[in-house]
Amino acid sequence: MADDEPSALAYTARRIARHVHWARTEGIGRLIEEDRLNPVERLRTGLGKARWRLRHRVAPGTAVPVYLVGLQRSGTNMLVRGLDNAPEFEVRNENDRRVFHRFQLRADEVLTAVVRRSRHAYVLVKPLCETHRVDELLALPGLAPGRALWMWRDVDDRARSEVAKFGDANLRALRAIADGTIGGRWQGQRLDAATYELIHGFDHARMDPHTAAALFWYVRNDLFFRLGLHTRADVLLCGYDALVTDPAGQIRRLCDFLDFPYRPALSAHVERRTPRRDRLPIDPRVRDLCDRLTERLVAAGGPVAAKTGGAT
Repeated sequence: MADDEPSALAYTARRIARHVHWARTEGIGRLIEEDRLNPVERLRTGLGKARWRLRHRVAPGTAVPVYLVGLQRSGTNMLVRGLDNAPEFEVRNENDRRVFHRFQLRADEVLTAVVRRSRHAYVLVKPLCETHRVDELLALPGLAPGRALWMWRDVDDRARSEVAKFGDANLRALRAIADGTIGGRWQGQRLDAATYELIHGFDHARMDPHTAAALFWYVRNDLFFRLGLHTRADVLLCGYDALVTDPAGQIRRLCDFLDFPYRPALSAHVERRTPRRDRLPIDPRVRDLCDRLTERLVAAGGPVAAKTGGAT
């Protein structure tokens, strides 16, 4: 356990309190759906995967690792749910204790061993806390050539969702980066000098949680370009707005990227809707950063719904 990591008792108590809060504010049904807690659904999915393994006899060591990365509260669970409906996929979500410890990847050797043992065509892994390492994960030796899906969401919608579910967590992380107490936590890893300077340039004592969530959105999604992922053929940028506007079209695009046949069941769970367009009253400097990065993401990954009006 890292020096700055809470004890098992404190961590468990915090998770219980958080789930109670989510159940009260979002409803038990939403919690069960998001965390895939329905035992009937899980049993049905598991049986479908077992039947597929028996029929196809995939040799160990040939499964393609697919890393789903991006930023928390960006719609990654929506993609996981769809791909989990495909028996060709073995899914290792961030609450899978064989691969993750407290939502962070265990050693690379553990991940490699799990992928190599798989009898599926693909192994979907969701290491959101290791998004800054996705280029390194794609280069892990001993595995079939992998792919990465980078999921991003409109900054205002993501900030609302983040603050509603995790409160001021992003603000606390930015403060810790600025004052040097972040330690070995994932939020402070692989930041370059320019990003450190950017974070230090704000008064975090006076920053509100939504502005902090937007700034954190900028810091994490800027990695897509800073790591050169926009130039790679093995990385696909996926937009939440585009997905909910055209579920079938976007999942078909994802399947083409993975060389995987599309079927309607992969997108049937996605409710087609028009994303929100109102803007939060965040710090104008942060707004400018996010608007410019949004333009780059849209250009790299396809159109999203236009936003109008609201506070700036």
